[in-house]
Amino acid sequence: MTATPSEGTTFDPRMLESLVCPVTHAVLTFDRDRQELVSKAAHLAFPIRGGIPVMLVSEARKID
Repeated sequence: MTATPSEGTTFDPRMLESLVCPVTHAVLTFDRDRQELVSKAAHLAFPIRGGIPVMLVSEARKID
């Protein structure tokens, strides 16, 4: 498990085995430093808050 320094909670990277991008259904990668799940196919980064991925497109950050 990975500790989130600012929130004191954890995200279990094994969750990536069952999570996919809600837009493209592609595989996600975990950005440990930013505490985000990244969809390279959709060019979106989904935040992890309180150890829980927020898989809403409206909450995602656009990436290059």
